[in-house]
Amino acid sequence: MRIYIDTSVFGGYYDEEFQEWTVKLFKEFEKGIKKPVVSDLTIQEIEGAPLKVRKLFESTKSEKLLIDTECEELARLYIKEKAVTAKSYNDALHIALGTVNRLDVLASWNFKHIVNLDRIRLFNGVNLKNGYPLIEIRTPREILSEKNRA
Repeated sequence: MRIYIDTSVFGGYYDEEFQEWTVKLFKEFEKGIKKPVVSDLTIQEIEGAPLKVRKLFESTKSEKLLIDTECEELARLYIKEKAVTAKSYNDALHIALGTVNRLDVLASWNFKHIVNLDRIRLFNGVNLKNGYPLIEIRTPREILSEKNRA
């Protein structure tokens, strides 16, 4: 399973509220149960993160995606269709990267702009109208293997 992980997941590794589930997800990555995927957008965002978050990012063996015009166009469609506002362009771009590259799921701890049922429906509405597949958007806790959720 290829999982796009946005910047919030790396930060969640050190956040008391999200740490338990995030650490378990990274263990699944290390064991090869799931494959982490990031993008050059994630790399840009991580540059401003605390040192321990940057070190975690650097030590995580991930597939890396590049932003292309197709992703940028889809992100702009999300904004045009009011899934998010223009202020949240990077969040829209994360969703577009996962969608265009047909990843199995996008993991995030961003409840305001990404892991939000109303927004997920809007993102997927835009996807369907424009010939893209639905994208699964979940928290790291929700995508853990069954034995690791308890």
